[in-house]
Amino acid sequence: MSQGTLYDKVWENHKVTELPTGQDQLFVGLHLIHEVTSPQAFGMLRERDLDVAYPKLTHATVDHIVPTADQSRPYGDDAAEEMMSELEQNVRDAGIEFSDPSSGDQGIVHVVGPEQGLTQPGKTIVCGDSHTSTHGAFGALAFGIGTSQIRDVLATGCVAMEKKDVRRIDVTGELGDGVEAKDVILQIIRKLGTEGGVGYVYEYAGGAVESLGMEGRMSICNMSIEGGARAGYVNPDETTYEWLRETEAFADDPERFAELKPYWESVASDDDAEYDDVVTIDGDALEPMVTWGTTPGQGVGISEPIPAPDELAPDKQDTARRAQEHMRVEPGDTMEGYQVDVAFLGSCTNARLPDLRRAARVVRGRDVHDDVRAMVVPGSQHVQRAAEEEGLADVFREAGFDWRNAGCSMCLGMNEDQLEGDEACASSSNRNFVGRQGSKDGRTVLMNPRMVAAAAVTGEVTDVRELEEREEVEA
Repeated sequence: MSQGTLYDKVWENHKVTELPTGQDQLFVGLHLIHEVTSPQAFGMLRERDLDVAYPKLTHATVDHIVPTADQSRPYGDDAAEEMMSELEQNVRDAGIEFSDPSSGDQGIVHVVGPEQGLTQPGKTIVCGDSHTSTHGAFGALAFGIGTSQIRDVLATGCVAMEKKDVRRIDVTGELGDGVEAKDVILQIIRKLGTEGGVGYVYEYAGGAVESLGMEGRMSICNMSIEGGARAGYVNPDETTYEWLRETEAFADDPERFAELKPYWESVASDDDAEYDDVVTIDGDALEPMVTWGTTPGQGVGISEPIPAPDELAPDKQDTARRAQEHMRVEPGDTMEGYQVDVAFLGSCTNARLPDLRRAARVVRGRDVHDDVRAMVVPGSQHVQRAAEEEGLADVFREAGFDWRNAGCSMCLGMNEDQLEGDEACASSSNRNFVGRQGSKDGRTVLMNPRMVAAAAVTGEVTDVRELEEREEVEA
């Protein structure tokens, strides 16, 4: 088993006891909740006449079902309004802080936590959402949990878990033009497989990762779950601390920042830490990645041919054939030139301010293709305001994008933002499963934000490196 890693240190710091099941009981430093997975858990507490044990360590927002066009109440969708109303009642009764749309702090849960400084190194963080691994970018142990576990955390402040092995993934070198964090994680999943991380937590390291800003690190950690890992993290460093210093939690409280920083530094993996496995990815060799199939592991570089199913491992061949039939692609072709009907910039993977800035450089001075409907959905109200103040929203609107309010939107289609029929979507989100974006016949191609912008203006999957990027709008 691993020794001296951040995972080992933070696990031991939060371990309460070993349970008869062989699992460990871990104290939870931050519990994030939203409107989809928490109502049943609150109902279970009421049935047992239990209170929320640590409301101050719990934070709520609304993201999955919140409309991104018209957010006036009541919502047009009855189910969405019911979930919203129940969340409002639950957090009010429990005394839980709530980033609701009227607060100015609302957004996707995995954007809200980091930007408010709630997400910190050395914390254990849980949420009823699979992409909770995002928060590992700060050197936290962050896990997605189920409804019964949400109940347990609300009632006790603890969660029962089994410890995993640690795989270190070193991404060496420097990322080239047009290559982003999204391409790094798509390559990792392509190489190791969608089940390659089962039984592991991933530690992302190496020069290419360490040179990324926090937004890029979050993108990589966000999709750890797509590779089968229980969680993913990056060791905290000065990049981490500088981000935290500017958040709401610490901007006006430098003494608290100074008090916590030694602990944050102490949890980083030791130089001589032992790992259960080590994998190396050549960052210099990466190019923009796109998916050709219906899992995040079915991806290729933009210039690479789509593989023939019989070239793949036997257990992947049938899935590949079905995926290629659904996506209407042929082995040997590249994805460049694949026509798209929709371009979606958003999700907890790629809807932060730097993501929108990079996409705006591609869009600036161009128009959305006549055959494409394009939308930008900021990850939070903070991101939305900043983008509007910088003029980024104007760049997108002038090009023909629909500028929306914050929410999960078309990432999973639990609101009005959905694919129609067999539309093909260039998407900056994290999953390309059949039906994921609202239509069982819809086709999703995952790519980085600049690649989505390029597809929006050309009407097809395009190597963004072939498009001139205009200067970013100045504030």
